[in-house]
Amino acid sequence: MSLEHFTDANFKKEVLESELPVLVDYWANWCGPCKTIAPIVEELAGLYKGKIKVGKIDVDENSKTATKYGVMSIPTLMFFKKGKVVNQIVGVLSKAALVKKIEENIRESA
Repeated sequence: MSLEHFTDANFKKEVLESELPVLVDYWANWCGPCKTIAPIVEELAGLYKGKIKVGKIDVDENSKTATKYGVMSIPTLMFFKKGKVVNQIVGVLSKAALVKKIEENIRESA
């Protein structure tokens, strides 16, 4: 599986120090919209394997990271490059809209 699971403990190494751009899905088990977007995020993790790193972080279990990045609503998707947030999406997007955002972020890092 290409989808990674980030935590407060591994966030620095897996996201901030990643050579590849990273898409982080902030979610929680009780969040209906998070469950709606989850299959799309999982599918895109496979499609973009090797181009970007894609992972999820549970905000209930990893509140330190969610608080640090000001996550107030979920789902929130953040794109990181070289340890910095370069784009943020709050709410559910269609697969086509999310693909467009990923492509924009890949192009900008090329």
